[in-house]
Amino acid sequence: MNFVWFILIGMAAGWIAGQLVKGSSFGLLGNIIVGVIGALLGGFLFSTFGVATGSGLLGSLIVATIGAVVLLLGLRLIKSA
Repeated sequence: MNFVWFILIGMAAGWIAGQLVKGSSFGLLGNIIVGVIGALLGGFLFSTFGVATGSGLLGSLIVATIGAVVLLLGLRLIKSA
């Protein structure tokens, strides 16, 4: 069941990040991938900087969304170089 929540949070985070970073929507499957990678990246960044978000659905969604936004901005920088 945790895997299903991970995918749903990744999908939502990818979609939200795509809306925040205009022009970066990759479709449903792409948003899931961006959200899942963003969740991993966000978790790494938050733990590296010692930031606690609390547990639960909302905390996970915030971390995943921030990670996905960072990922999309990084991809944009690489693509423009």
